[in-house]
Amino acid sequence: MDEITDILQQVAFWPREDQEELAWVAREIAARRTGIYALTSEEQMVITAARKEDLVPDEEINEFWKSLGVELR
Repeated sequence: MDEITDILQQVAFWPREDQEELAWVAREIAARRTGIYALTSEEQMVITAARKEDLVPDEEINEFWKSLGVELR
């Protein structure tokens, strides 16, 4: 566990883009383990904007994600 603690302490000094990449990888691992992907605020904004365009009904979008094993919250 010391190795993980050491790395996490170093992360605070990494460039912002490297921190964001690590966060993305951690979200992917969490999604794989739980079956639930936590959207970032940017992803939520894109989905909200797309839903306003009404190109695809919400039910169809939800079925698509469900078919991939992703639960939207």
